[in-house]
Amino acid sequence: MKGWTEEKLAGLPAKNDVRLRGLEMTRLETFTDAAFAFATTLLVISLGGIPESYAGLLVALKGTPAFAASFAAVASFWASHRTWSRRYGLEDGPSIMISLALIFVMLVYVYPLKMVFSALFYWISRGWLPTSFTFSASDGELNGLFVIYGAGFFAMALMMSLLYRRAVRCADELRLDAVELLRAREEMVSFAAMAGTAMVSALFAWLMPLQVGVWAGFIYCALPVILPLVSVRYSRQVARLKAELVAEPEGVDEE
Repeated sequence: MKGWTEEKLAGLPAKNDVRLRGLEMTRLETFTDAAFAFATTLLVISLGGIPESYAGLLVALKGTPAFAASFAAVASFWASHRTWSRRYGLEDGPSIMISLALIFVMLVYVYPLKMVFSALFYWISRGWLPTSFTFSASDGELNGLFVIYGAGFFAMALMMSLLYRRAVRCADELRLDAVELLRAREEMVSFAAMAGTAMVSALFAWLMPLQVGVWAGFIYCALPVILPLVSVRYSRQVARLKAELVAEPEGVDEE
């Protein structure tokens, strides 16, 4: 880990109140980028091959919404890990192990991810958007899919939360100021909330009767409410802290 000094930190650019300590590409970040790129390749391969006719092309294009949603989910976790790397530049043992666990879960998570979104768009379009996956809601297969998907989402969000927890634990070595520490805790809590939501959805699908458990996917609709609330809470704390830091020198001058 680099020995950060005030002189080195003063020359760093900042984004969202956090100085970017990881501008240099690390081997961990390079490997993570390659792994996430491979995960998106698996999404394409799971489409079933290159169309051999115009009709086949149209069917393949109808799978674009499910692919786009799956790609967005993978890309969001890649972007989150990239942000973490840019902010802290950590490449110690715990950070490497957590990142490798994140990659492992992502590579396993790709297929249930594609199946969930494929089923969702098939249901929304009443069958107009096709799905190459077959499962039976009456036999509990759809509920099982939500359990598997929820477990994967839980694990990935948990890994991201642990990475930010690692940054908080390394606050002294990284010389995080009070505002940067609050921002790290904000991300840690946000990803913990995502992990908790996924766990609730998985348990709902597992424990509820079949005809009720199939609605487990809609529990994720709580995230657009929960995450902004977390953001507002910490943004207020940051604003209050900044105000205190600005007022403190004025109080000293008055004395």
